[in-house]
Amino acid sequence: MSWVNTLLLAAERQGVPRQRLLQRAGVHTELRADARLPVDDITRLWRAAAELTGDTGFGLKAGRLVGPGSFNVVSFILLASATLRDAVAEVQKFQRLISDGGRFQLVPGETHSWLIYHPQQGDLAFSPHQIEAVLAAVVSVFRWITTRAVQPVAVQFSHARLAPLADYQAVFGPQVEFAQAFNGVQLDNATLDQPLQSADLQLATLHREYATAQLAALSQSSDLGEQLRAWLLARLSSGLPDAAAAARHLGLSGRVLARRLQAKGTSYRALLDAMRRERACEQVTHTPASFASIARALGFSEASAFNRAFRRWTGQSPGQWRLDSRASAAPTPGPGTGAQSSTSQ
Repeated sequence: MSWVNTLLLAAERQGVPRQRLLQRAGVHTELRADARLPVDDITRLWRAAAELTGDTGFGLKAGRLVGPGSFNVVSFILLASATLRDAVAEVQKFQRLISDGGRFQLVPGETHSWLIYHPQQGDLAFSPHQIEAVLAAVVSVFRWITTRAVQPVAVQFSHARLAPLADYQAVFGPQVEFAQAFNGVQLDNATLDQPLQSADLQLATLHREYATAQLAALSQSSDLGEQLRAWLLARLSSGLPDAAAAARHLGLSGRVLARRLQAKGTSYRALLDAMRRERACEQVTHTPASFASIARALGFSEASAFNRAFRRWTGQSPGQWRLDSRASAAPTPGPGTGAQSSTSQ
């Protein structure tokens, strides 16, 4: 939300109230301090802000608003870092605490290094204003960390120029190019490796431990498999939910959800199928429920579709599976049981 609030503040400074901007973007999420908006919602906000302000340099202005408090605990880590190069490494490590919308890559050279920004967009292509805001924010962050006017050697964007060249040069310096292969800021190595006056190893370690705990909690709470399973189980009886609805629930775009599931070696369809199979076998084996009611509970439109799916999963019909399960669970008479019964009679 700190990054979203920077965007909202930039729009408000140009006379666009936040509610009007949210409404134009179609973003209705409650903007709590700990909220994480889907990346496509944030893209819609950038597009709406550029449209409502009519400012071709909106992204540049928004990025320059970034200050020491913009990134919560990560800001304190950056301020306590030994050098700018170390600060970049901390951003790479704790990027998810700032945003899921991109990552940074530092490409070192003999005398200069490129800090390249790789957007991680969702179903919607990023607004160029988003990219410009990020690189403007990088320069702003470097300046408040070093307390001096850090000027890039060069800056380049992959998109065409939006605003007058003078607007870019006021932020980045004279060397700005467009329609290039990547988005990045080039800095000389002496600037990156110069010791920072605010460096504090003990303080950096303390903040890093806290940020590491936050990152672990975020990763734990975002176990997609468990979240999807719970969400699907609550909705299957109302019909088969699609991947787009699941993504919205998780605060992700469809593309990001697919990419994260792929990284886990699965897909939405495969996860849904596996969960239905598991629940079907459990219900058929351990409950007396009719197959029609089980089919409805698992989102099948009719019992015949459930029967076909069950055969595909197990090689048997639900009826045969239930009979075999009961037979295998029935107690086997022990030796002498019949004789004991005769005696007692």
